[in-house]
Amino acid sequence: MSLFAFLKSRTVFWLSVTGTTVGVACGVKDLMQGGKFTKETDETGKVFIVTGANTGIGKETVREIARRGGTVYMACRDLKKCEEAREEIVLETKNKYVYCRECDLASQESIRHFVAAFKREQQRLNILINNAGVMRCPRSLTLDGIELQLGVNHMGHFLLTNLLLDLLKESAPSRIVNVSSLAHTRGEINTGDLNSDKGYDEGKAYSQSKLANVLFTRELSNRLQGTKVTANALHPGVVDTEIIRHMGIFNNFFAGLFVKPLFWPFVKTPKNGAQTTLYVALEPELEKVTGQYFSDCKAKEMAPAATDSQTAKWLWAVSEKWTQPTIIKIDPTE
Repeated sequence: MSLFAFLKSRTVFWLSVTGTTVGVACGVKDLMQGGKFTKETDETGKVFIVTGANTGIGKETVREIARRGGTVYMACRDLKKCEEAREEIVLETKNKYVYCRECDLASQESIRHFVAAFKREQQRLNILINNAGVMRCPRSLTLDGIELQLGVNHMGHFLLTNLLLDLLKESAPSRIVNVSSLAHTRGEINTGDLNSDKGYDEGKAYSQSKLANVLFTRELSNRLQGTKVTANALHPGVVDTEIIRHMGIFNNFFAGLFVKPLFWPFVKTPKNGAQTTLYVALEPELEKVTGQYFSDCKAKEMAPAATDSQTAKWLWAVSEKWTQPTIIKIDPTE
């Protein structure tokens, strides 16, 4: 067969198309990974809490903080998975100051137990990273009767943060980092049916919870003025993590063959998804920056709804009523 005939063969043609497609997909994938936090910092002596830390963005956040010498508490619902992740991180980073502690954000009692135990072990907290979340799940309730997405993504972190504010203030300068989402731009706080009791749309409920994250961040930053405790929110990007487990389009045989490969070039890896979290938590130049929203390691404009101070105050009042952070229900000596 002549070289010309060989190059015209169908096999060569389709190999060429496949190679070009893969090359383009890899190029797009690289472009979609977003900004990276490359500044080296020494976190030795600092104490961190990261919620939802046994997988995805949370796990990669813990891994990098441990590599930089920080003391990290992995606050997780599943202690078995948490311990597996902790062992992996400790072996890799040679940092033994990484701890697993149970904290189920769908249970206010569990949150209170976690805080009481943490305060027995530590007298300081430098950075709280509220990372855990659920997304587009079928309607269900937390143990306290709150719609799950609102309860975990917002109310659980609202309670956790408020219970830890005393340590954060004593450890100032300190930071609170709330992982929100671009979905907040589609969100609306349903003041007439915040708990979705009258009707439930999983997408709207998720967007509402992510808007709540940003409203909480802004109101919290206002209340913390003068304390040297900052509060900022962020969008990590579209990241390939377990949070999509409730989205049927990604969780069947057909999706595995066709849908996921189509989306693959456009999503971040967990490591790259953690970069903005690390930037907001560790960047020295952000020590005094508060009440802002970040994406791809840059400050970005938030949705107009997220700047509504009246709604933020209303949400804060309802959150206090539903979580009662000032009421001590757990004996810290237990």
